Amino acid sequence: MKTEKLTIINEEFGFDEAKEVLMDLFHSKINFHNIKNWSSQERYGKDDLTAQERIPALRNEMKRLEEILIEAKSKNKRLVVNSDIYISLEEN
Repeated sequence: MKTEKLTIINEEFGFDEAKEVLMDLFHSKINFHNIKNWSSQERYGKDDLTAQERIPALRNEMKRLEEILIEAKSKNKRLVVNSDIYISLEEN
């Protein structure tokens, strides 16, 4: 199968809108991994290694995002945000 592209975000935002949309996106992804890890702990008595790696990585990216947002606000700039997902099927 060819790779399919899905566009999630393709917009220009002011500070408040960008902060809300992007922080919610990161919080959602972190919450997903927190739940995945909790489920693994409950079911198997051990952490989910992928979740344990992704959570701090996502938190670091959130810090980078906060720096970008602060810069945009201090310079009174708008943020152009583009986010695509690429999906392809692969054999098990």
